[in-house]
Amino acid sequence: MTGLRRWVASRLASVEISESRGVRYLHLGGDAIQSALRLSNPDALELHYTRAVMGYLLLVPEPAHLLVIGLGGGSVPRFVRHARPRTRVTAVEINPRVLAAARAWFGLPEDDVGLEVVIADGAQYVPRHPGSCDALLLDAFDDGRSVRALSSERFYAACRDALTPRGIFIQNFMADDPERELCTRRLEQVFDGRVLALPAANGVNVIIFGMMNRGLRLGLPALERRARRLELLLGLPFASMLESLVRNNAWTLDEGFRRRPR
Repeated sequence: MTGLRRWVASRLASVEISESRGVRYLHLGGDAIQSALRLSNPDALELHYTRAVMGYLLLVPEPAHLLVIGLGGGSVPRFVRHARPRTRVTAVEINPRVLAAARAWFGLPEDDVGLEVVIADGAQYVPRHPGSCDALLLDAFDDGRSVRALSSERFYAACRDALTPRGIFIQNFMADDPERELCTRRLEQVFDGRVLALPAANGVNVIIFGMMNRGLRLGLPALERRARRLELLLGLPFASMLESLVRNNAWTLDEGFRRRPR
């Protein structure tokens, strides 16, 4: 695979591709893995964190529009376009070389009615699109660390304002990111405390959800039924994700979205 790494590095600058044991990886600005594609099963979500990201469907099951900041290899946009065709996906990526790699090496399709990729700076794009999406995924990194311009309280407020009243914010963090606790506090401020954490199954990443609507009124039994239904439809471990949400948060889901008594 050495030749492939040379080819990509020479034409795409800091964007590199590697392969190992039948899995293709995307690296941006270093050795950290940004995306992965199993060549024998390209439609599946290979990385644990991408599966955990889909946990947002437990909370907002039928978003009309998903906005993604940070394309990477396009794993989540591609999966949503395939598995949830009624959800329109817009992905914003600052680096055109990343888009080129996603389409050349990771099977990201060309734009159509269900998918649009915009080359732009997410820090500028999001504030210009208030009330435009039901789910907003922030998945932007600089060699494994959060991008500072996309983690200020001001930017988080713009993300909140970009959501519809029933919307959900989703951010992917590395579990060992030293900025994660600070960013979580900022999100709690912006979302009036309505923040949930979902560790990925391998513990490498943590997904943070910010809820627009305080009234998650379904209750735990209804959420368990939803998890089972989603698991059958999408083949992802929604039941264990729900268990993890209940176990890892100060909020309880058994009687709606309310803080557990101390």
